[in-house]
Amino acid sequence: MSTTWLWGFGSFHGWLLVAIHVALQVLFVGRALLRPHREPASRLAWVVVIIVAPIVGMLAYLLFGETNIGNRRIARFKRAMARLPSFAAMSRHEGEAQAEADIDPRHKPLFRVGQSISGFPPVGGNRGRLLGGSDDVIDHLVADIDAARDHVHVCFYIWLADTNGLKVADALKRAAQRGVTCRAMADDLGSRAMVRSAHWAGMAEAGVRLAVALPIGFLLSRPLKGRIDMRNHRKIVVIDNRVTYAGSNNCADAAFAIKPRFAPWVDAMIRFEGPIVLQNQHVFAMDWMAHTSEDLGPLFAQPIEEVGPGFPAQVIATGATVRYSAMPEMFESLMYAARRELVITTPYYVPDEPIQAALCASARRGVETTIVLPARNDSWIVAAASHSYYEVLLDAGVRIFEYVGGLLHTKSMTVDGEVTLIGSANIDRRSFELNFENNILFVDAALTADVRARQAEYIARSDPVDTADVMGWSRRRRLWNNAVAMLGPVL
Repeated sequence: MSTTWLWGFGSFHGWLLVAIHVALQVLFVGRALLRPHREPASRLAWVVVIIVAPIVGMLAYLLFGETNIGNRRIARFKRAMARLPSFAAMSRHEGEAQAEADIDPRHKPLFRVGQSISGFPPVGGNRGRLLGGSDDVIDHLVADIDAARDHVHVCFYIWLADTNGLKVADALKRAAQRGVTCRAMADDLGSRAMVRSAHWAGMAEAGVRLAVALPIGFLLSRPLKGRIDMRNHRKIVVIDNRVTYAGSNNCADAAFAIKPRFAPWVDAMIRFEGPIVLQNQHVFAMDWMAHTSEDLGPLFAQPIEEVGPGFPAQVIATGATVRYSAMPEMFESLMYAARRELVITTPYYVPDEPIQAALCASARRGVETTIVLPARNDSWIVAAASHSYYEVLLDAGVRIFEYVGGLLHTKSMTVDGEVTLIGSANIDRRSFELNFENNILFVDAALTADVRARQAEYIARSDPVDTADVMGWSRRRRLWNNAVAMLGPVL
């Protein structure tokens, strides 16, 4: 065998490998460009990653490039939606009419945006109470479970087997043993330790009906069925079609044992009564029916207890079954609606360009615009990306505060002391495109004043950030922040 032939053979295989490599790059670049529901910045970021770091880039695209939870899961969610009663029937008409009458014309467009997202109309006659910290939230929740007569539904992204997590588990077991139908759902990633523990099995033995949201299954085959990091980030409690909770609180201690060095976790939760309960019930039912064979439709035929005069409210639920731009549209609408004051608290700020522009525009038109973020973030990537936006925000006149003494986890927005949005969604691309989220929008001066007072407490415990602080960062830090932010659409 001649050396010339061997050289030619090796050369042929070398060129073949190069050709395959280039063909794969072209294929992945084409997929990134043609993938629907992608902003140009997102497409560009993926193209750059695939070209600059092809092996890592193509592998990353396989795992995280497309917002897909799998066709089978999408089909299950759609079947669940089809089996549930229509939103129009749920509104009970009178409640919807009362809500429309109670809403100032300036605020009606906000509820129209919300209805275009989840289909829920605003409903009137609601009451709400802002609860204290995590311990107070859990104490109220346990008391409501202990008082339940018919059913208890809970869904959490993170459920830990700590003091508060086990308080809720024990309350569910007590309720189930006295004949109350209890259904509990937890995300398979966020609550992975809990759903594999003896405590989870103990609830099942006590008669609590359990479901695991978005089960991961076999890791190696997971990318073929949908993204592993598309999670159910919701925090929902519904009791007897009478009480519901909405906010940022997970089922855990503020000490947050899985990330103790960032503790305490600082959250806010509102306990609602009234017709809004039925909308949160619908969100829970859709999640439950998409993961089990149980039909919860009959629950919506049960009468709702009247709570008397109250405020209009609306559930905003987003996820893989809703258009990808839904939550950003809600945030932007609230920002543009502000006339006097806009206050935002969020642990994660990695906005898309329209949200950054809306926040800056709010300050530039004379609205006192404030955003409160944690001084120490549990994600160094998110922290770096968030910092990259500071200079532009400050130049526009946005006041930035960094909360000291824990991880500010509250996701809240108040507008002009009248309108509040509170729930599970962060101002980041994960909440926009990947997670299942639930928020409640309401108009009520008194309850908004309570939320605004809580925001003021956060600000009092925060350090202000000014332009001099940002300009004092080293060139290396600024380069790092901007480089990470550039990959925000990929993250």
